[in-house]
Amino acid sequence: MQNKVVVVTGASSGIGAVLAEQLGARGARVVLVARRERELREIASKIGERASVSVADVTQREAVERVARDTLAELGQLDVWVNNAGRGISRMVSELNDDDFDEMMLINVKSALYGMQAVLPHFRAQGRGHIINVSSMLGRVPMAPFRSAYSAAKHALNALTANLRMELRAFPEIHVSAVHPGVVATDFGSSALHGGIDSRSLPGAQTPQEVAAAIVETIERPRADVYTRPGAKQLVLSYYGADDMGDMEQSPPFQLPARST
Repeated sequence: MQNKVVVVTGASSGIGAVLAEQLGARGARVVLVARRERELREIASKIGERASVSVADVTQREAVERVARDTLAELGQLDVWVNNAGRGISRMVSELNDDDFDEMMLINVKSALYGMQAVLPHFRAQGRGHIINVSSMLGRVPMAPFRSAYSAAKHALNALTANLRMELRAFPEIHVSAVHPGVVATDFGSSALHGGIDSRSLPGAQTPQEVAAAIVETIERPRADVYTRPGAKQLVLSYYGADDMGDMEQSPPFQLPARST
């Protein structure tokens, strides 16, 4: 980890902010990316000289490409790119409109696509690198119907992640990973489009420190698919291995509390 250059999007709060702090503590050079400059600089001040700030809207392709260019120009290397920016939604499938769906795809999928495409030429040229896409358990199993379009977006992100990994089989030192947290104690829920339950109030919510630690471990020991809490992988296997997935959807953990706005 020492002196690796790691770009972290969505670094102004939550998992991204904690991840940046943990990476800096382990000796990485961290580039914090988000729209909110004040918050980014506050986090960078905690990390110290190993942190750089890049204010950018990752839903804009040119902004993401600029982050990659500036990082290489200023630091001379780029080793890991973490696509962490994202946002939830509180609407059932029957309630979704075009703007809802488009925003979920833009924030949760296209921003990551822009990141992958921005860094790939450099990784190919040097023959190594690591892309980490922060997905969600909702990208594997539909445990919260009111997060419908978010779940769909994370399913799409998982598909892009796997397909890119297969595309890069000729580059064994370029790793592509998906990380799947469950409920995390951040402002994700209350910041969801159309409002929602504060994730910090939900029982059993995982701390952002635990999720960040799982991402750090993935950088140190690259794996394709990472679950951040015990039992999560087995739940996915049980769901898709069931004779009838509909039967599993009738019992916990597929019956979460109703949304609250």
